[in-house]
Amino acid sequence: MSFWGKAAAIGIGCLFISVGINLFLVPFEFLEGGALGISLIIHYILDVQVGLTFLLISIPIFIAAWFLYRPFFYNGIHGLLCSSVIIDMLTPLRKAGLHEEMNPWVGAITAGVCIGCGAGLMLRKDISIGGTDLLAQMVAKKLSMNPALMILCFDVFIVTIGTTLLSQARLGLSLTIVLTVGITATSIVAYRKK
Repeated sequence: MSFWGKAAAIGIGCLFISVGINLFLVPFEFLEGGALGISLIIHYILDVQVGLTFLLISIPIFIAAWFLYRPFFYNGIHGLLCSSVIIDMLTPLRKAGLHEEMNPWVGAITAGVCIGCGAGLMLRKDISIGGTDLLAQMVAKKLSMNPALMILCFDVFIVTIGTTLLSQARLGLSLTIVLTVGITATSIVAYRKK
């Protein structure tokens, strides 16, 4: 796999994910799954940076990947670092006010498509943004499953727990995001050019 192909997948994928987070998730106060969802919960409670929190949460998982699946460590570390930086760099998008005029359901689906496109583009190159996505990738490899499907399972669990912790979080909208991310990413990973 070429260096430039991976670099493009990481850059474009992280951009899609960061736009989905900063333009839709945070302004609407939606949740997502995995380590990103945990980072959003911490952001909503403590008002800390999402990208930096995501980076810190992912460290133990990357340590495990170093010992268990070193190729995933190498492929994921670039996605983690890039996504963490771009998520925090694009925080000004939150002030765009798009959420004030948009139906929350449209916002949830749009966020899911953005994040799913970013994750799917990277997963096609065996790259993840880390966090529980990396953990899910390792489990999927062990079980010979589609990694995007395994990520979906992890995400549904995190969102369900998160909505019990946050009174403003709406389970239906957040699960819609998780399902949209999962369907979009799974479709992109499964698609093969003829």
